[in-house]
Amino acid sequence: MQVRYLALLRGINVGGNNIIKMSDLKACFEAIGFTAVVTYIQSGNVLFDSNVTDEIELTQQIERALSERFDYQSKVVLLSQQALIQLIAAAPTGFGASPDDYRYDFIFLKAPLTSTEALSKIKTKAGVDFVTAGHGVLYFARLSSKSSQSQMSKMMGTAIYKEMTIRNWNTTTKLAVL
Repeated sequence: MQVRYLALLRGINVGGNNIIKMSDLKACFEAIGFTAVVTYIQSGNVLFDSNVTDEIELTQQIERALSERFDYQSKVVLLSQQALIQLIAAAPTGFGASPDDYRYDFIFLKAPLTSTEALSKIKTKAGVDFVTAGHGVLYFARLSSKSSQSQMSKMMGTAIYKEMTIRNWNTTTKLAVL
């Protein structure tokens, strides 16, 4: 049985580091044996089909292949496209509904990091940042008019940040329908 998966690569094509062309990334996934491989924008989003259903095994296989092929320490958050659709549906009421007022992000967590553990380590600014735990994800909204006061940028300097990858509302919802 073929399952449609989404691999969210962490730390590529950001700040001039770990530059990977999407055509090379697609070729790497095809070389692993995946089918219907599609990349979306330059931030490391790869949709593919596989008959492997063990997500831990699949993640390790992808990380090994990427690390060897592109000479960097690959970290991947993997989920089925169906799971992504469920995460979007489970978002807090109103999440994504006011894009003129808020910036909305999905913070995808790399197992074994749990949303409870991540939430306990994330600092927020009252009246600016709003964060809710989901299954393997944090839903993070910040007030656009006060985004310079958001704690989001400070999170990027923490050890826990290396165990997550962030996608905005628009990217995440687009990935669900590709």
